[in-house]
Amino acid sequence: MNGHVSRLADNRKIARFVVVGVGAAALLFALSYLFVRLGAPPFIASTVAYAIAFSVAYTAQRNWTFRSRASHQRTLPRYFAVQAGCALLAGAISHVAVHVLGASPLVMAIVTTLAASAISFVLSSIWAFAPDD
Repeated sequence: MNGHVSRLADNRKIARFVVVGVGAAALLFALSYLFVRLGAPPFIASTVAYAIAFSVAYTAQRNWTFRSRASHQRTLPRYFAVQAGCALLAGAISHVAVHVLGASPLVMAIVTTLAASAISFVLSSIWAFAPDD
């Protein structure tokens, strides 16, 4: 029975992770669009929108998805490192998928998104938001 409860908790954590990720992506999209429509230069609009979406995602992942009680001084730099690493990984995977394996843009986007998301979830679980040692 404990294994079933543990899997159920893991499934709920994964579902919360996906909800936060999709929500952050939607927020980035909406804010980028809004800021440009309001007259901001695209670079500034997207950069500010990204910073806001990152902050919202970090807060939601820390407090809701992983329910971490570790200090922000510990979790924020780790979350930033995880996201930076995942961005580089996404770039590498998409390059290999298209230029080495000849994948279509759709296949590349699917593989890149799934891989980066999975790595982000694992590293967030075991490192960025792990309980204090």
